[in-house]
Amino acid sequence: MSDAKPVPSDLSVLFRVGAAWRELRRGAAMQAFRPIVYGEGSDALDLGQVDALDLLVFHGSVRMGELADALRVDASTATRAVNRLVDAGLAQRKRSDDDGRVMVVAITKRGSEVHKALMERRREALAGILAGFSPRDRLELATLLERFVAGLDGYVSGEAGRAEPQAS
Repeated sequence: MSDAKPVPSDLSVLFRVGAAWRELRRGAAMQAFRPIVYGEGSDALDLGQVDALDLLVFHGSVRMGELADALRVDASTATRAVNRLVDAGLAQRKRSDDDGRVMVVAITKRGSEVHKALMERRREALAGILAGFSPRDRLELATLLERFVAGLDGYVSGEAGRAEPQAS
């Protein structure tokens, strides 16, 4: 008698991945998770604002078109996120140091402070979520999620199976 577990059908695995993805995106737990990491009330940031803040911290001043491309959204969506950040005093529009005719978006001192606090809350949340995972499990999860994102990018670009994970 063999101790090997039966391999589930590809269809059942696809269903499980799809269900997990749905729960990550829209699950009831996300309603409780968002305020923990992204703030509450008038200080709350939406996901678009958080993504834009991340990019401004890690890439410095950027043109709106570059920001939209990096966020993988259209220009109007990026503009709305930036407008909310500017209104909250977390980002500013200014002339480019390289070309005074060009406007760029940059993080403000307050934006950097808010982002630092956000990063700490995010780190604490992920540490708590992954507390039951071994270091090896964490590494495997990170690797698989990076491959999943690369696969998604490849699928939507018509190059499924050929995409390599991108560093973020």
